[in-house]
Amino acid sequence: MTNNPTDILRNKIDQLVKLPDADWQLLVPYLELKTIKKGHFFAKEGKIGGEIGLIIHGTMRHFYTIDGQEKTTYFYFEDAFVGPYISCISGKPSLISIDALTDTELIAFPYKIMLQLLQNSIAWERFGRRIAEWALMGTEERMVELLTLNPEQRYLKLLESNKNKITERIPQHLIANYLGITPVSLSRIRNRYMKR
Repeated sequence: MTNNPTDILRNKIDQLVKLPDADWQLLVPYLELKTIKKGHFFAKEGKIGGEIGLIIHGTMRHFYTIDGQEKTTYFYFEDAFVGPYISCISGKPSLISIDALTDTELIAFPYKIMLQLLQNSIAWERFGRRIAEWALMGTEERMVELLTLNPEQRYLKLLESNKNKITERIPQHLIANYLGITPVSLSRIRNRYMKR
């Protein structure tokens, strides 16, 4: 396994679709290694999104701001694609922000280049479809959890899921925000769970 960010991105893409070398080389000139410092933004509400990235090292958070209150909807870790997809696709200002919870290194590329590749290459089009499927599954899973489970059930599902990086690496107040509850409520739920 290589530590070269370009190779890591290529390997990630190959997990989704086997990309011919000629197609891969169409993206290579546009790849940029970026470091987003803790507390800084990869995407910001109100700004038009233009980039997609793959996290090499670090942790990021996806959130909305409603009446001055942040509503965390997703966390991103190593080996995850990240970006303000709806803004990139629509060309409209982003409704979400994505910030770095730790110093984060990612390899990024312009969405407009990806769009050209999707329109001109069958292999890249397959990749785009797989990413869209992945995003749709994640969105539906999250929506179903919020609409059908109470806070305690959401917490227990989080503990039982393959999302252990959230419980290991995310501060408790942000986990509470992600679950849609207060930190005090999360503390009570955790205490009840520990006594079982």
